[in-house]
Amino acid sequence: MTAPLPDQGAAPPGLARRLAAFVYEGVLLFGVIFFTGFLYTVLTRQQHALEGRVGMGLVLFTVIGLYFVGFWTRSGQTLAMKTWHLRVVDAEGRPLGWRRAVLRYLFSWLWFLPALVSVWALGLHGGGAIGGSLAAGIAAYALIARLHPQRQFLHDAICGSRVITLLPQRS
Repeated sequence: MTAPLPDQGAAPPGLARRLAAFVYEGVLLFGVIFFTGFLYTVLTRQQHALEGRVGMGLVLFTVIGLYFVGFWTRSGQTLAMKTWHLRVVDAEGRPLGWRRAVLRYLFSWLWFLPALVSVWALGLHGGGAIGGSLAAGIAAYALIARLHPQRQFLHDAICGSRVITLLPQRS
């Protein structure tokens, strides 16, 4: 009989801790997005902000994906997750493999996709309407986790991954 993995019995984190990590992740990603956008603009010699925006979007989507997948497969923690003592693991408590990490990244867009589709379908253009729609969509998605027995988000339930609390060992 094999010994249980150390992360298997770890407690699921509270919603406040996860949302704090979410916000902090956004702050960190600002730098990644800014640098990537600057590099894209220089390398493609972009003269106008609307030029090559599809290409820019694809590059940003890929770079953000590499950021998350890279961290999740190496340590199970992004920089924000380390700060808030969170780790992503598979259902058995093991680190994520590349395939599961890529699926988790793709399905994590469920945080934003319904709100973005509703903005497009309703023809909203103002910053306040778009921001409000995104905020409402994110809040609704976060509250859906309350329905899951282990309080996991929908993308984790779909991918067979889970976020756990990983507090430092006290000596």
